Amino acid sequence: MSGHSKWHSIKHKKGAIDAKRGRAFTKLIKEITIAARIGGGDPEGNPRLRKAISDAKEVNMPADNIKRAVMKGTGELEGGQLEELQYEGYGPSGVAMIVTVVTDNRNRTVSEIRHVFSKNGGNMGEAGSVSWMFHKKGYIAIEKSKGDEETLMNLAIDAGADDFSSEESTYEIYTAPEAFDKVLSAVKAKGLEPQTVEVSMIPQNYVKVEGKAAQQVVKLMEALDEHDDVQHVYANFDIEESELAEAVS
Repeated sequence: MSGHSKWHSIKHKKGAIDAKRGRAFTKLIKEITIAARIGGGDPEGNPRLRKAISDAKEVNMPADNIKRAVMKGTGELEGGQLEELQYEGYGPSGVAMIVTVVTDNRNRTVSEIRHVFSKNGGNMGEAGSVSWMFHKKGYIAIEKSKGDEETLMNLAIDAGADDFSSEESTYEIYTAPEAFDKVLSAVKAKGLEPQTVEVSMIPQNYVKVEGKAAQQVVKLMEALDEHDDVQHVYANFDIEESELAEAVS
């Protein structure tokens, strides 16, 4: 089972988003604003905005908050000038990491992210140092208890998915970014509610990490996740699910 899906699975089970609702709101408002700025304020014609609004509704964000974030993105309301940036680096044991942020002060943010890396056994790299190890893919994870493998695999492939795998506790569907909405719609049309849904940076290969090094990797992931400007952290670690669950605070 990939480190990517393990991380999401464990965080989901521990209710990390609900426990940090205020932080989730901050990150989602930034995502909605950036998505509206880049692709316009109509979610029907802007898949990224549609996904961001859906995520906001899942954590019960008030409709007024969502509306204001969209309007800031389209320029109908004044707001801080946000920009989206990507940083790359290595964690303990050579784990490759990509960190995406939305910030109104790039100098402050890069300094703080560099500090988080160095404090937790990692180091930031130059642009392009690890991104070549990842591919942008649509990613849908569904708990095994919710469906039959063969039926779900056929459904996904027929809808345009690139790949399907059966892992420890989930089925994982991978798509090209442009096919993501169609595949997700097909899954939901069958009454299946995915555990994780996102367009993500998927590693081409994984680094096996165990013991103390695994704890250090998890500590770095959590420290990055908890930074207010960080939207996503992608990494190519492979840690046993039991060990990962123990390490996540």
